[in-house]
Amino acid sequence: MANQVKTLVASSPIKCPADKFYNFFKFNLTDIVKIFPAVYNSAEVTEGELGVVGCITTWTYTIGGVGMSMKVLTEVIDDATKTMKLTVLEGDVLQLYKSFACTLGVSEGSAKWTIEYEKTTILSPPPEIYVPVLVTLLTLVDAFLLIN
Repeated sequence: MANQVKTLVASSPIKCPADKFYNFFKFNLTDIVKIFPAVYNSAEVTEGELGVVGCITTWTYTIGGVGMSMKVLTEVIDDATKTMKLTVLEGDVLQLYKSFACTLGVSEGSAKWTIEYEKTTILSPPPEIYVPVLVTLLTLVDAFLLIN
């Protein structure tokens, strides 16, 4: 059986302007910790700087009551299409998946995360646990940006 990359999508309508929403993730990504502390425990830039391809951030987070960590590379920033791709370099998620990346796409009225993953084994479950977390993140960031 050939392993292949599969995708899951987490999308949400947004009320704030697309540019403002996209730029929050581009330049203030680590502020997610302040907005969604129930899941994101800490985030710090360990290499490069936010808003620049090649930036590496280290995260600790809790999903389903389990504390985890990951090191993430900002692989793509495309201002023309308002997309960003974040690829996990190391961390707990890579025990279940050979590769794991999230691409954020923002347009007027909508924001969408596309999770791309490749299972380590046939028994690895799809990372569906991340979908409601990412939908909630989009909703919380939108609410935050509307009042700030």
